[in-house]
Amino acid sequence: MSPTTYSAFFYGTLLHPFILRRVIAHQGDSLEICPALLLEHTRHEIKYADYPGVIPYHKTRQLLEQNGRSPDLAPDERTVRGTLVKGLSTNDIELLDCFEGNEYSRENIAVHPLGPFVSLPSTSPASSSEIVPADPPSIPVLDTISTTHPPVQAHTYIWVDSLAQLKPEVWDFADFVRTNAWKWVGDGKAVEENEYYGEVDKRRDMNGVIVRREIVGEEGEARKETNVVVEVDYAK
Repeated sequence: MSPTTYSAFFYGTLLHPFILRRVIAHQGDSLEICPALLLEHTRHEIKYADYPGVIPYHKTRQLLEQNGRSPDLAPDERTVRGTLVKGLSTNDIELLDCFEGNEYSRENIAVHPLGPFVSLPSTSPASSSEIVPADPPSIPVLDTISTTHPPVQAHTYIWVDSLAQLKPEVWDFADFVRTNAWKWVGDGKAVEENEYYGEVDKRRDMNGVIVRREIVGEEGEARKETNVVVEVDYAK
């Protein structure tokens, strides 16, 4: 019986092949990708963070109104470009869940592929500028996109933390590559100390089990209470 595989839509830092490989801890030889479009969602900068959050349009309206902006966006402004990746394993998904953390909820959504699937590119950190397409696929006519570019089901990570943490400005991948990717790509000190990679590495080292240390009371032979540390295993 073939192992279960998953498809996921990535729209932020995981658009960069190096970062995706770093999180799932393999080269992704069996993965295939294509450009894709998510409708009725928007992608925003997060305060004090390099990565974005995607929210459904009804929450976008709230965010814009809270910041004194018009909540009415044209249909093409209510779309998010990203990458559809297929062939992810259960372990890949578990590591991605850990990387994304509790600011996000992994949800099933419908996305529209904008091109054919190809193998995950073997782009090196040194050539990260090539990651940003110079001529990305144009957005299809949205009225007929379900016919011209039929939707497929995939997982993606939706922002579920407070809207107050988001900026109304749209997050741009090219800006990330230009100004912040050095913290995430390569083998420098900043990458080595990246806290998000650290959490994923801990989970991988524990074979998917998160260990929490708790202080518990234990009654000694002289009926005096002493504190001992025990390890309690929790599956995520």
